[in-house]
Amino acid sequence: MEITFYGHACISIATQGKTLLVDPFITGNPNAAHIDILQLKADYILLTHAHQDHILDAEAIAKNTGATIISNYEIASHYGAKGLPYHPMNHGGSWRFDFGTLRYVNAIHTSSFPDGSYGGQPGGFVLEGEKNIYIAGDTALTYDMKLIPMRTPLDLAVLPIGDNFTMDMHDAVIAADFVQCAQVLGYHYDTFGYIEIDHEAAKKAFAAAGKTLTLLTIGATLSV
Repeated sequence: MEITFYGHACISIATQGKTLLVDPFITGNPNAAHIDILQLKADYILLTHAHQDHILDAEAIAKNTGATIISNYEIASHYGAKGLPYHPMNHGGSWRFDFGTLRYVNAIHTSSFPDGSYGGQPGGFVLEGEKNIYIAGDTALTYDMKLIPMRTPLDLAVLPIGDNFTMDMHDAVIAADFVQCAQVLGYHYDTFGYIEIDHEAAKKAFAAAGKTLTLLTIGATLSV
């Protein structure tokens, strides 16, 4: 399984011969100016919530690739109404896809489309397949995270660490404890001033708790 970081909260997961693209916000991110969205592969696009910094490029990429958009009912239906392939989910539900089983889980955040319309309730995803991955989405630290390892032993947790809008690095360390995962990929940091972090301090905080924090440069890939 290969995970590529495209900046902010956008990652690509290559698994079982399929490519999953999560929360594509690329053209609006100056740090990702070297990424051409029309060159990206995607069989599925996973959206955790409706904020612009997570959905900006979803429609363009879906139209270019034919990818199926997977999200909560409101977001998925929004894109379905535009004629795009979609699969709606809601909290606690799971579905067996051709890349593995995906479960939509709780996140503590808000969710609205750029025009202010309702974007359903935010969430994260648990992927069970070639490897088991928790994609937290934008979230505060929540005790609900403790439920995840009761069903799924994780190989990797993808956690926001930028603070202000989500958990900070210290709450993310606790989140890694809650989900019982020592391997963490950090995201949702450094895109703009509110969420800039000290990389070395973040890595030290995780190391002090016996965990490994990986921070990828944009375009870099992690093998899981």
